[in-house]
Amino acid sequence: MCSMTTLSPKRAAILTFIRDRIAQNGQPPSLAEISEAFGFASRSVARKHIVALTDAGLIEVVANQARGIRLLDTRPRPQMLDIPVLGRVAAGAPIGPDLDHHDTFTLDSRTFMRVPDYLLRVNGDSMIDDGIFDGDLVGILQSAEARDGQIIVARLDGEVTIKRLERGDDHLRLLPRNPAYQPIIVRPDQDFAIEGVFCGLVRRE
Repeated sequence: MCSMTTLSPKRAAILTFIRDRIAQNGQPPSLAEISEAFGFASRSVARKHIVALTDAGLIEVVANQARGIRLLDTRPRPQMLDIPVLGRVAAGAPIGPDLDHHDTFTLDSRTFMRVPDYLLRVNGDSMIDDGIFDGDLVGILQSAEARDGQIIVARLDGEVTIKRLERGDDHLRLLPRNPAYQPIIVRPDQDFAIEGVFCGLVRRE
């Protein structure tokens, strides 16, 4: 297997970019995003670098997915995880909390980019452009902190929703990923808390 030190500087930088995007956003970048970040003339240039990283055994690519890049982690991890389902989360207007223990799923740890603390069932279609659909089970890593641009589960005035976090100098917004929905502006007088960060999903066929 090729190590980080044997990669060209450009490919090492691309691998670091992929790792950072997964850590920040809970999902890998698309070829278009890699091309934009590195100033490539076309996606085909980015694709050549991705093929090289795949051949080096550092990543794998799931066919026919816009964000199909997966990091290959050789560190030992538990193969199967028992993860509780703690209710629903709104992908639309926030809904009332439903955080009782509903069920437990036993899942392969490789399902997720980071091991989640719990699962929530998505109710709504406001995150479809990020590949999160009504009925999906989203894995959530419990955290009160999140970086700008991450997909989070937030509690706003006692109701929970899943959105992208946007932090500005003088504002905080929860962004849907469906043009049919408007961003939610968090006012200073509202009760707002970050419950956790998105780290993957399970879709029942």
